[in-house]
Amino acid sequence: MIEVQGLKKSIHNGTNLVEILRGIDLTIPQGQFAAIMGPSGSGKSTLLGLLAGLDAPTEGEVILDGTPISHLNEDELAEIRGRKLGFVFQSYQLIPMLTALENVLLPFELNGSSHRTGEGRARATELLDSVGLADRLHHYPVQLSGGEQQRVALARAFMLEPPIVLADEPTGNLDSHNGEHVLELLLRRHRESRTTLVMVTHDPQVSERAERRIILHDGLVIKDTATATPMAVTEANCDS
Repeated sequence: MIEVQGLKKSIHNGTNLVEILRGIDLTIPQGQFAAIMGPSGSGKSTLLGLLAGLDAPTEGEVILDGTPISHLNEDELAEIRGRKLGFVFQSYQLIPMLTALENVLLPFELNGSSHRTGEGRARATELLDSVGLADRLHHYPVQLSGGEQQRVALARAFMLEPPIVLADEPTGNLDSHNGEHVLELLLRRHRESRTTLVMVTHDPQVSERAERRIILHDGLVIKDTATATPMAVTEANCDS
């Protein structure tokens, strides 16, 4: 589902060239939950941004579901993101003047489906209900707690049933109770939708829930470890 080939990213800082990623090769299969870890400055968020097409690599290629994206123009990238990607950010990134329902519905409308408003509202309502916010549909972000805002963001990420969901420290701004609740909801949606989930995290307890841990240091992958076989995860899900 995701292929990364020889990925490098560098920026000029005054007269100095700063190498953020120094050559990353990865393949993440369909349906896998991969956690990306590493110290601050190791390149985790930069890698996630490149996977999303939010930035262009200095060298190398990102291939999403068979489509190379590193040389697409912005319109083409927007079309790929609309069809293939869902996002969950640490800072929620909700639109403050939109209600919870409207925030979840936004990807549907931006994807050119505004003529099917009834269908979109029904799905957005179902998603908000699935994350325990059926009574918060018409609340604005300022009226919601941090945990509730992140649950709205989760519902929005799955609005278009994307094959890939990218999450950047989705529990980082939450206390332990809300963080655990959000993580459980995210993993449940991941299992039910059979999405490929790539999550940047600094929390070892979060990464222990992943099928795979990818550890970066100084812009390189220094460890890539499978933590559970796909068959074992599937069987566990069936039992539950």
